[in-house]
Amino acid sequence: VQLQASGGGLVQAGGSLRLSCAASGVTFSSYNMGWFRQAPGKERGIVAAINWGGKSAYYADSVKGRFTISRDNADKMVYLQMNSLKNEDTAVYFCAADRSRWPLIGSLDYWGKGTQVTVSS
Repeated sequence: VQLQASGGGLVQAGGSLRLSCAASGVTFSSYNMGWFRQAPGKERGIVAAINWGGKSAYYADSVKGRFTISRDNADKMVYLQMNSLKNEDTAVYFCAADRSRWPLIGSLDYWGKGTQVTVSS
């Protein structure tokens, strides 16, 4: 199983980025998916999650109204559209998958390598 995150980069505050996570080796439509982030010196925490069918979504309070998670089960992709980015959104972003946990807490089934998002003033 492989989760490959991409789309990170350097963006000015107020700007937008779209992260993508491609899944392979897994029955993607059976998995709940999530985006997590870890800033330097801080613990990794959840940003957003979407259930297997795309009908339920969860957002951390800090990103509500600014970020949108979506998925395409046919293409085995999950996305995170990030708008109105702030300096405090700077972190390494990871995608994760779990077949049974909802919400996405605890020891999840699969993690991808992260993609760096840097928001400058």
